[in-house]
Amino acid sequence: MSNALLDLTQLGMRFPTPDGEFIALKNVNLRINKGEFVSLIGHSGCGKSTVLNLVAGLHQATDGGVIVDGREISGPGPERAVVFQNHSLLPWLTVYQNVELAVKQIAGNQGKTWIREQVEHYLELIQMQHAADKKPGEISGGMKQRVGIARALALQPKVLLMDEPFGALDALTRAHLQDSLMRIQAELNNTVIMITHDVDEAVLLSDKIVMMTNGPAATIGEVLDIDLPRPRDRVALADNSQYQKYRQSVLRFLYEKQSKHSTVSTDKNRSAASAPEAKRA
Repeated sequence: MSNALLDLTQLGMRFPTPDGEFIALKNVNLRINKGEFVSLIGHSGCGKSTVLNLVAGLHQATDGGVIVDGREISGPGPERAVVFQNHSLLPWLTVYQNVELAVKQIAGNQGKTWIREQVEHYLELIQMQHAADKKPGEISGGMKQRVGIARALALQPKVLLMDEPFGALDALTRAHLQDSLMRIQAELNNTVIMITHDVDEAVLLSDKIVMMTNGPAATIGEVLDIDLPRPRDRVALADNSQYQKYRQSVLRFLYEKQSKHSTVSTDKNRSAASAPEAKRA
């Protein structure tokens, strides 16, 4: 019996197509403990988003299953919150009201005072108290993403799922939000699964990096444990030899997998190109 908060067992996803069955994901096995920060990394089409959607309950696995805190999931639930690359804030509501909407979902019989205190708490966590009365159209992209994170955290989920949350932001804003996320996770001890294409981001934030093989039939190729002390300082880590080793390990995996993928694709293209010649012969 696993003591993990999150347990993915023989997870797979198959889709019917006019040309037959397409296997997107196959035999994904992963255990994640409470408070762990896990990054999923790999080339486009490697099944990262499929894994995230299966854990979120947005898709139903065709093989295997996902267990959260001892219960198998069969759909979306409040114990799992998702932060997308697009913040998805309601444009007609203020920053305060967007977060309040999430707080009210878990308020139960709590009164207005409790709701207000919760909203103010999460706005303080993301350092957005000053913009509480502004609407999404009046704040920057980085601020919108912070509010999206606060709204997800306000649901008090056991697992926070993040699909490239900083992918559309400029480098400086991205760095600030990464630092904010590390600070928030240290305070709340969230369990986080994040999709990223950024190797430095993965090493900086993660306790564990899950590297996916190329599809079809994508699966976990390697899992790298990141043993770097917290809190982490990006400037200090730039000269840290262990940090550089982790970074090189991920880059090596991605490069080797991409090389193999390119070779297979080239061979297929050559075969296709030579087929008409064979017919003419």
